[in-house]
Amino acid sequence: MSEKGYVYVLTNPSFRDDWVKIGKSKRLPEVRSRELYNTAVPLPYEIYATLQTVKYKEAERMIHRSIDRISNLRINKSREFFNIAPEDAYEILADIKELLGEEAILELKGDNIEISKEENVGTRRKASQRFDFYSRGLKDGDVVRFIGDNTTTAIVASERQVLFENELWTLSGLARELFTRLGTVNSSGAYQGPAYFTFNGIKLTDLPVKNKEN
Repeated sequence: MSEKGYVYVLTNPSFRDDWVKIGKSKRLPEVRSRELYNTAVPLPYEIYATLQTVKYKEAERMIHRSIDRISNLRINKSREFFNIAPEDAYEILADIKELLGEEAILELKGDNIEISKEENVGTRRKASQRFDFYSRGLKDGDVVRFIGDNTTTAIVASERQVLFENELWTLSGLARELFTRLGTVNSSGAYQGPAYFTFNGIKLTDLPVKNKEN
């Protein structure tokens, strides 16, 4: 029986927002991301999404070829870096997952990600987008509440960060920290941060998107 491996999407705080690394590995993505952290990059890589499958080599090759065939988005022709948003890279992995069915496991691990369901003709699939406070009508200084205990609060400090205990956090990172303190840890390590906080009693993912021009 063939051994499963991973196709991974990595981001890096030192990259532009629309740069990702898409690669493959037989080892856990956490191990591979640590291996890639060297003098070539100033900050560690962060795992955005993974696809686990016995066909990981074929899946990675298909993704690279598909991107190269229709665009010039590969930053360096001999490297695995692409000039696409991580959300778009996740959607490509989701397409591969649909082809592979139950044989493949898709996980989204990026920070401040909102997963919604998108209806297509005869199908239903998950779509992802990067959450930000301003598009939901929140502003710096607004208070959001953690649903895990309904007493812990954080203060909106920027478009995608909150202030908690005098430190800046993404919602996903803070959700992971708070659940760890409660002794309730998500086994996958993946937290869609906006799903775990409310504003004025409304879950952040249920707040309507505002027109930024208004």
